[in-house]
Amino acid sequence: MEGQDEVSAREQHFHSQVRESTICFLLFAILYIVSYFIITRYKRKSDEQEDEDAIVNRISLFLSTFTLAVSAGAVLLLPFSIISNEILLSFPQNYYIQWLNGSLIHGLWNLASLFSNLCLFVLMPFAFFFLESEGFAGLKKGIRARILETLVMLLLLALLILGIVWVASALIDNDAASMESLYDLWEFYLPYLYSCISLMGCLLLLLCTPVGLSRMFTVMGQLLVKPTILEDLDEQIYIITLEEEALQRRLSGLSSSVEYNIMELELELENVKTLKTKLERRKKASAWERNLVYPAVMVLLLIETSISVLLVACNILCLLVDETAMPKGTRGPGIGSASLSTFGFVGAALEIILIFYLMVSSVVGFYSLRFFGNFTPKKDDTTMTKIIGNCVSILVLSSALPVMSRTLGLHKLHLSNTSRDSEATKPSANGHQKAL
Repeated sequence: MEGQDEVSAREQHFHSQVRESTICFLLFAILYIVSYFIITRYKRKSDEQEDEDAIVNRISLFLSTFTLAVSAGAVLLLPFSIISNEILLSFPQNYYIQWLNGSLIHGLWNLASLFSNLCLFVLMPFAFFFLESEGFAGLKKGIRARILETLVMLLLLALLILGIVWVASALIDNDAASMESLYDLWEFYLPYLYSCISLMGCLLLLLCTPVGLSRMFTVMGQLLVKPTILEDLDEQIYIITLEEEALQRRLSGLSSSVEYNIMELELELENVKTLKTKLERRKKASAWERNLVYPAVMVLLLIETSISVLLVACNILCLLVDETAMPKGTRGPGIGSASLSTFGFVGAALEIILIFYLMVSSVVGFYSLRFFGNFTPKKDDTTMTKIIGNCVSILVLSSALPVMSRTLGLHKLHLSNTSRDSEATKPSANGHQKAL
């Protein structure tokens, strides 16, 4: 009997591992396909040649797509964990959701951390150096020469980062134990380095989010059709049409020798056409879209911003008054143990909305900063170098989102205390697990 029980336990563990691997693969495949369509929408079409550079661009495109999919998975994992907790509480004995357990959530977080480290320290540097490489002088040109140069550059970069961390560790904590811990590359060095990246991502989020919260109203105002109050759109369209015709006549009358004036007039004509398109869109919009959608979206943004600021202010006050309210001093409920909000499913849904709103605001704020303004992707006119930079930036922001959400008190989920699944794997020492 004991042997049969042991075989049955092994079979259950095997089937559980196969089921979790299948679910992880399907989820990642969906994210990869969506990320591929997003990147190809912005990728410059002129980069599509039929030579050696085309192969390099294609490999860099696949690596960038993989990184963007990992970033999307890191962003979606926190809302997925929260909604999974509420589903398990609502249907604890349902046969059709037995696959949704603590072991699956732990596995997803561990994979997200592993792939984030892989993309941040291996794949993205490889894609950038591979894209910029030409091969060493004196060697035969080709893919192998470019791969060799890329590997050498990666090795030099790894030695540089290792030296910087070593010196920083010696300056901060100069003892034998801390220096010996740097020899443990997998268990200490990479998690420590990833935690530093998450810290920089948190600082970047704290810088970008307030800017993004203020810019969200402007961005939504550009995307939506504003109400026409005391405006005559027909007159404005007539004026802009006359201006467009005047510019076209000036362009046709200039000689090709006046190159500077032609370029200036073409730019002005393009701006006039853009303005005319916006006015025509406003004219074609229905009364419901003009008078209902725009005010409703603005009121919704105002409510979400107010709730976010209020929750963060309350959490900061709690941290100032009660030391045990610090994230390191509390152990929240595990998956399926208790609801994360007093309002149950509605409160969890509000937390998910706020987390998404926080991430979108941080991305908008990131591209609104003057230093990162040149990183803004343009449809069908973004080079692979900019795509790689955008993927790395989004990966850093997404890796810091769970940390900042936990710090600001937007969620209280604790994944290392799962009572529903006794076979859940122990969380590894990484940035995502520390955040939760």
